[in-house]
Amino acid sequence: MNDATYIRVGTSYYKSVQVPTIAGHFNEIIVPWTLETIRQDHGRSFIGTIKKYDGFTCLPSHIDFQRECHGFYNTYAPLPHKPEEGEFPYTLKLLNHIFGQQLDIGMDYLQLLFEKPIQILPILCLVSKERSTGKTSFLKWLKMIFDNNLTYLTNDSFSSQFNADWANKLLICIDEVLFNKEELTERIKYLSTTNFNKIEAKGKDKREVEFFGKFILCSNNEDNFIKIDNNETRFWVLRIPSIKKEETRFLEYLESEIAAFLYHLQHRKLISVNKTRMWFSPSQIKTKALENLMQNNRNRVEKELASILLSAMETLEIEEICLCPLDALQLLSRTRIKTDLTQLRHILKREWKLVNQDNSMAYSKLMIWQDGGLGRIDAKGRYYSINKDFLTEYFCEA
Repeated sequence: MNDATYIRVGTSYYKSVQVPTIAGHFNEIIVPWTLETIRQDHGRSFIGTIKKYDGFTCLPSHIDFQRECHGFYNTYAPLPHKPEEGEFPYTLKLLNHIFGQQLDIGMDYLQLLFEKPIQILPILCLVSKERSTGKTSFLKWLKMIFDNNLTYLTNDSFSSQFNADWANKLLICIDEVLFNKEELTERIKYLSTTNFNKIEAKGKDKREVEFFGKFILCSNNEDNFIKIDNNETRFWVLRIPSIKKEETRFLEYLESEIAAFLYHLQHRKLISVNKTRMWFSPSQIKTKALENLMQNNRNRVEKELASILLSAMETLEIEEICLCPLDALQLLSRTRIKTDLTQLRHILKREWKLVNQDNSMAYSKLMIWQDGGLGRIDAKGRYYSINKDFLTEYFCEA
């Protein structure tokens, strides 16, 4: 019996076991083992040969993986495939389908995952209303590459207070995402940029650990699967087209090319340079799918006000409207949308980033008459100037 089969970490004993998978592979895990059982199976003298560690640690590395570090047992899982030169046509086909015109950035993203696993990266979101798009195949392929360092979560498990099953993973993939609570969005935004997190398991105290996880979200809801604001820079949203022709053995072909693809990642040169804490600049990961998501996340008050103003500009054939918050409140009172001056000031100043006049000045106030017609009257106030080009660009209605 090899003494590496058993380890002692602190005062507890564990056995390294190979768990068979449906695919015919084996996953190595360590499970608690009692000292008495080891003594019964191998005799008292065998216990002294068991390797001892002071505790657990998690140090991600794919190129120079070390199981032991300064007397601590590294729980990070080594990759099952070793880089080996070769071709990978099916892998390129998948990546072209997923990343499209941003293939170079996608390759950089995967190379950074492989070579710099502690580098903070954007939250990758794969969305599509259509079915059979390859999103799930992409996640399965990543699972084959990163093995036990990737885990799947559901909406419920991510929102749970217990996170011991994913707090030390490199990739956290959440399928069928629908985060309709702002606190879930704030949580994932915080985790995407922090390097520490509190780990909590049932029946155990919280403890602080280093966090290096990257999130990948998949959803069939393109418009509002998550609540984000207009200034968000942490999300890389890709709309995935449907697959015209499915290949039944596609995953098998992908798995056979993993060694060659890792070799390619290890020897290619990064196209992008480190510009931000998430490596990529906001302009590099800005997509139409992200703009669509931000557009649909705007609240109903904001959308209705913009619609009224644009309609007035077209009707009155003007390019700019002067508006005070009270004017906006009166305009919206004709609709059934509930709002107040505080919210309207927030929209004009914080969301639209407009600056009002320093002093009360004369301007033409927009009015809606009793018959529903639009007109203007003379008024005085510290108004905001709102340009038609701004509204059409901001609300993607041009």
